[in-house]
Amino acid sequence: MAYKEKFTETDWAMVLEAPMLAGLAITAADPGGLIGAVQESAAMAGSLKDASAGSLAAEVAEAYKTSEGRSAAMDGVKALVKGKKPPEITEAAITRLSEILGTVKTTAPEEAGAFSEFLIDTATRTAEAAKEGGFLGFGGEAVSDAEKKTLADLQAALGGSAGV
Repeated sequence: MAYKEKFTETDWAMVLEAPMLAGLAITAADPGGLIGAVQESAAMAGSLKDASAGSLAAEVAEAYKTSEGRSAAMDGVKALVKGKKPPEITEAAITRLSEILGTVKTTAPEEAGAFSEFLIDTATRTAEAAKEGGFLGFGGEAVSDAEKKTLADLQAALGGSAGV
């Protein structure tokens, strides 16, 4: 049975939001310029591409290949961030990720640990993708203090380990 079949339509749409929210929590924690945002988006996409075959994360990655899957994820994320400032977006994303993981623990408990690690890995890759505080790619730091704090908050909310 595909993991998608275990979830209600509403819950599956929430699960699809998770990788975007993991990346968005980091991006909103320390917003950079356009190039940094593109690098961070590419890191999130790379995390999806590298999801372990047969896992819930891989099934989410497959869903992103369809317009329906991408739309379901984007609609939820847009509704969550509407009218919020970056710090509020980070907080809302972490809260929502915790709720999503709770749904995964209930519906597909065998995947909860791996999915949590996948989300933390996605956030870590996003944080490491672009230097913060530099000029034209020079100087700056690989992971800003705000991103480190957000990674720690995600780790606490999702019960995993952050590598930064």
